[in-house]
Amino acid sequence: MSSIAPLRHRIVAPRSLPVPSSIDDLTWRPATASDVDIILDCARAIDAVDHPHFVTTREEIEEDLGHSYVSLERDSLLAVHGDGQVVAYGMVVLGPGQETLVRSIFLGGVRPSERDKGIGRQLLAWQEARALQQFAESDKALPGWMIVWTDERATATVRLAERSGFQIARYFLELRRDLSEPISPRPLEGYRIVPFDAARSEAARLARNDAFRDHWGSQPTTEENWNEMVGRSVFRSDLSFLAIAPDGDVAGFVLSEVNEEDFVPQGFSSAYIDLVGVRRAHRRGGIAPALLTRTLEAIAAADLEKAVLDVDAENPTGALDLYTGVGFVEANRSLQLNKVF
Repeated sequence: MSSIAPLRHRIVAPRSLPVPSSIDDLTWRPATASDVDIILDCARAIDAVDHPHFVTTREEIEEDLGHSYVSLERDSLLAVHGDGQVVAYGMVVLGPGQETLVRSIFLGGVRPSERDKGIGRQLLAWQEARALQQFAESDKALPGWMIVWTDERATATVRLAERSGFQIARYFLELRRDLSEPISPRPLEGYRIVPFDAARSEAARLARNDAFRDHWGSQPTTEENWNEMVGRSVFRSDLSFLAIAPDGDVAGFVLSEVNEEDFVPQGFSSAYIDLVGVRRAHRRGGIAPALLTRTLEAIAAADLEKAVLDVDAENPTGALDLYTGVGFVEANRSLQLNKVF
């Protein structure tokens, strides 16, 4: 039995959202599905300064604008110059799968050439007000988290969020594995390791939700979000593997993608390991290291130089030890800032 009241009983939300003031010849308006390319142009400019080792893809922007649970009219805001260039964009995404948390995730940012003009402060104020409205519409008797994710090097974003009352809640480590170094396969008894295939996709999603149930802040992945991930052009089923239990169940998984646009800013070719997990009933049997080393062998065989992944620095399942044990080393850090209700 929950000990807290539903969010709508605990939140006082503004009836109307703050309208940012005009600066120069800026126009503020909601995004539309046809704005993908001008938003991507702004996102790429932000990428180059805030996290120069990877870039936003067009598909990611398309997904953000196309989610069934996002109302672009209510949940998005663009600052557009008279010449049509997007100076800043923001989204406030209240996703599904609310099992232990109601998460309102803030996306977007300000083009670096237009910073220090108050645009980011006004955009963040709008995002917070919209998130309060979202919480006030929720009947869930769960904590509400406003979330800002950012690279540690994006110091202006961190300062802005902290000044607005957000607190650093967690650090995430970007780890890299040089594939020129030897890979030692790990034996695995009683399970088969097979390439990911569409026929097992739903079983893999359910395995993911079970495996991540005890991960900090994680919520179940819906069919919509899962199908977006495995349907991306960068998803690599040949570099993704499943561990199959004797009863045919998916016991563990590693899913990878390759975005060739990352190669130049990184300075090397790579595969990004997006998900690693083992169902709770199958843990401590060596499945994760066996899956990982099989994946590393496949990435190396694809003539890619490194494998990259991110891990919660405080992951309770021993994930950091797992990754360092197969040769990963820390390269960068990102963080999550929360405001909790």
